[in-house]
Amino acid sequence: MLGLRSGPVLRPWAPTDAGVLVAAGQDPSIRQWNMLAVDGLEDAHRRIARMRERWQEESGAIWAVARPEGGEAVGLIGWRQINLVEGNAELLYWLLPSARGTGLVVEAVKRLSAWGLEELGLHRMSLVHSVENPASCRVAEKAGYLHEGTMRSAVLHADGWHDVHLHGFVQGDSR
Repeated sequence: MLGLRSGPVLRPWAPTDAGVLVAAGQDPSIRQWNMLAVDGLEDAHRRIARMRERWQEESGAIWAVARPEGGEAVGLIGWRQINLVEGNAELLYWLLPSARGTGLVVEAVKRLSAWGLEELGLHRMSLVHSVENPASCRVAEKAGYLHEGTMRSAVLHADGWHDVHLHGFVQGDSR
């Protein structure tokens, strides 16, 4: 578990978090930017099991984001893709509406990035978001990820293909 001192707690998803995934799948913003559609509790339980499988395969690592004072998940953060051999990973995240604007996701990105660099020995982490999602751009910048450019028609969202901003953080960048 990441986050023992202060700030957001990053912990594995548990079967008891299935309702949070269902709620996230109903949120228009999460559906738009993350294409998350969860078809009930059974589907949520399958997704949580798949998260654990991806950990074991070392192909992805997903945590629940929880407030420090509670234990209930209010978001998700992790590496959609991770390549331990080449030392790189691509970050993804979302928060439920009740947790947005609180700074939780910025702190979670910082915490996960520090862990990736210091504990896993990653060299490069990237974060991409639609150019039409300025909130994610602010998160990337506040977390120390540098804007590297725009990739044209690079990510499929609910309403079609989007140009995305590419942000990167490499070993040696200041936090």
